[in-house]
Amino acid sequence: MVSMEVAMCVGTCSRIVGPCLLVLGTLSVAANILLLFPGGASKYLMEGHISKHAKAVPGIWGGGIIVSTAACTKSFLMLGWRCTGCSDCGTRRNAFISAVLSKLALLGAAACFVFSGVGLTNGPLCFYNASEHGRRHGTLWGYPFLDAGKNYLYDRRTWSTCLEPEGIVAWNVVLFSLLLLISAAEMVLASFQILNGCLGCLCGFCDGKKSPP
Repeated sequence: MVSMEVAMCVGTCSRIVGPCLLVLGTLSVAANILLLFPGGASKYLMEGHISKHAKAVPGIWGGGIIVSTAACTKSFLMLGWRCTGCSDCGTRRNAFISAVLSKLALLGAAACFVFSGVGLTNGPLCFYNASEHGRRHGTLWGYPFLDAGKNYLYDRRTWSTCLEPEGIVAWNVVLFSLLLLISAAEMVLASFQILNGCLGCLCGFCDGKKSPP
């Protein structure tokens, strides 16, 4: 009886976590795409004046494609198990597949988290007056906050250092912070699903189905 209750819980959790990861993966892709178009302008991407961490698109391949693919695959597998009405009602093999997919989602989300954290820490690539930072090159494209070794996140007065794109500092801070939150949530859900899959290896994914007498 206890085993059946655990199995029902495992199956229900699997159907909830999958769609949640899919939504988060979609948001991750959208946030990273916006990073490539500061202020909605495409010229900076065409000119190559985009932060290297934004161009690495971790929110697309890491927190987006990998996580969403794993979530979709798990959702389809769960739907297939329920529709077939198989007597074993979610075998250990299926639970193992779910755990493996969850580990892939965890790795993708972790990669996005790391890249986004570094991108947020280093600051954006922008056009700024380098002479104000003790250089003789005048205005140029670069990473003023990284070169100066300052933590710009706690001093908004320094954000005006970037002359172009307009509002690039706030743009990067908001979107990279959003990617951090999304990928953190993905890691929590993926870790929960790994534990869920381990329970499924013991109890299967039976969802309200009673074992034959």
